[in-house]
Amino acid sequence: MKKILFALPGLLCFITAHAQKLTDKVDVFLGTGGHGHVYPGATVPFGMVQLSPDNGKEGWDWSSGYHYSSDTIAGFSHTHLSGTGIGDWCDISVMPFIRSGTGDVRSSFSHGAESGRPGYYKVKLDNGILCEMTATNRNGFHRYTFPGNDGWLQFDMGFHINWDQPTQGYLQLVNDSTLVGKRYSTGWAKNQRVYFAARFSRPSTAKLTKIEGRDAKMALHFSTESKPLTVRVALSSVGMAEALDALKETANTSFEQVSSKADEAWERELSKIKITSAPDFETKFYTALYRTCLAPVIYSDNDGKYRNQDNLVKKSIGDKYTVFSLWDTFRALHPLFTLTQPERLPAMLNSLLSFYDDNGLLPVWDLSTWETNTMTGYHAIPVLADAILKGVKGFDVEKAYRAMLKSANQKQRGTQEYIRYGYLPQDKHGWSVTITLEYAFDDWCIAQVAKKLGKTSDYQTFSKRSLSYQKLFDSTTGFMRAKDSSGKFISPFDPLLSEHGFEGQYVEGTAWQHSFFVPHDVQGLAKLYGGKERLVAKLDTLFSTTSELHGTNVSGDISGLIGQYAHGNEPSHHIIYMYAALGYPQKAAKQITTVVDSVYKLGPDGLSGNDDCGQMSAWLVWTALGMYPMNPASGEYVFGYPLVDEAMIALPNGKRLSIKVSKASSGEKRIKKVSLNGKTLVTSITHQQLLSGGKMIIDL
Repeated sequence: MKKILFALPGLLCFITAHAQKLTDKVDVFLGTGGHGHVYPGATVPFGMVQLSPDNGKEGWDWSSGYHYSSDTIAGFSHTHLSGTGIGDWCDISVMPFIRSGTGDVRSSFSHGAESGRPGYYKVKLDNGILCEMTATNRNGFHRYTFPGNDGWLQFDMGFHINWDQPTQGYLQLVNDSTLVGKRYSTGWAKNQRVYFAARFSRPSTAKLTKIEGRDAKMALHFSTESKPLTVRVALSSVGMAEALDALKETANTSFEQVSSKADEAWERELSKIKITSAPDFETKFYTALYRTCLAPVIYSDNDGKYRNQDNLVKKSIGDKYTVFSLWDTFRALHPLFTLTQPERLPAMLNSLLSFYDDNGLLPVWDLSTWETNTMTGYHAIPVLADAILKGVKGFDVEKAYRAMLKSANQKQRGTQEYIRYGYLPQDKHGWSVTITLEYAFDDWCIAQVAKKLGKTSDYQTFSKRSLSYQKLFDSTTGFMRAKDSSGKFISPFDPLLSEHGFEGQYVEGTAWQHSFFVPHDVQGLAKLYGGKERLVAKLDTLFSTTSELHGTNVSGDISGLIGQYAHGNEPSHHIIYMYAALGYPQKAAKQITTVVDSVYKLGPDGLSGNDDCGQMSAWLVWTALGMYPMNPASGEYVFGYPLVDEAMIALPNGKRLSIKVSKASSGEKRIKKVSLNGKTLVTSITHQQLLSGGKMIIDL
């Protein structure tokens, strides 16, 4: 804080000025409209509980349960997914109401009566009930102020939207102030089990129940005496007794105390990277940094126990995490964790390995410990490889390496055909171009780990496999194209064609978006084009060509288009930084500013596409600092164009890195010079250099 001296006639006065809290710079509603698919409710960093409103509507834009276009609330459930393209969870729904019955108790509301901040959400429903939410790791804390002396709460185990369907529910009133229950469901995550215990600040006086079955419900009446009713709801993946034990997290604490602790937890997270920039950009930045802490989430109880997809109770090393959207998050979010989450990272890595123990393979997309097999590649590998190559401690490296080899030689998902042909033929498996390119990158990651561990034969094998991308390059068109098993390109070919289904050659994209996914060998890709100048020319065309898409089943995920560059989906995220890697920083700077100005906006429609568990946000965090992990397992961050005036990064080794940007008054936008502690850096900075801390000066 600062003390400010000012004068009144005949008197000197001091006032204390408090710096604005970083949590005040977060807009939890940014991205809740459009296709952002994020929720506005209360949670703590990586917490098991995400207590947030559900509108009760279904559809793609309600993947998080909430969309800003809606004007009704059907309940406040305790689990939510942030920015996904598929809807699930929304477990343990609670809804206050003022009339009796267990029917439709939803209420209308207006956004003018709604507000939120990290760890806190509030809305006053049109029926007069004031609803407030906060959370701890495993507890959701509700506070309801009813307009009269009578209030009702409905617990609905049958509430569901989108892919999710309840299979079994149960509710039991243990005493007049304690309720326990469970909800089993199937959907994106099969065989999901959630257990809960709820404790009320005053006894219930009546109940209406259907205590068993897929749509088990219980409505409880409370005499409120015009005073707030508080409800503490604890979750467990193991059982109801364990959920009762988890209520200890909020025992003997008030709503204000829990809310204050949640705010403090978020302030600590946001303080890891402090920036100075224009106020609007600071809102974008800190909202993005906030969203990088919403997945993966804790799944185990406080003692490390969890129930896996086979209904077996296991015990993890540290917290067990779930919600690994790896096709998205391996690109920028997980590399960011090696800087911002040193305490949590080992447990996250061990969670990947415990998934391997439970399922026989590393996860592709882990939801509630269930393998959803969503999207392509085996992208737990770059996450583990990045950690191994950076020297992260706290997990079994040899076990991780064995798991990587197992995934790379699995007998499903087109892997055997990819190994046999040296590429994946389209007549053997759909999405063949995307899969070939992504497997090639993952294999490069294995090769680097093999080299580090002294496994020479594996290094040679996977180095060769990492060049598989070359077999799909068509020099006549300059695109990566699908081949059949005889080695012929599939015809006819249309680089603007989007086929969202499995029949497509590119997943959620066109030839334009996927042909540049060779982050591990940009120079090798340039050689295929006949030199870096020709590759750069192709990149120029990517941004300047038509944004038109062809096909009868165009993917809705292709959004945020600038030409054919689609920032609203992940395959494009590294492409701009290829300019800088090829020696054209001015072109990178131009496109970075274009993307940030046109794709990242304020307000509910502020995101051009799904946030995808923090990947869209992580791109902005890295980019704002002037660098990006173009190859997310290389331990190297390519310079782009900084969007801040200053930044201070708290490093995992206790050191700090200060970034000072010296802006030019005229001339083309680009980085002119970067120095770290007086030493000039050229196109990138390594992870180890960054960890040295000190002062980085970026001259524009």
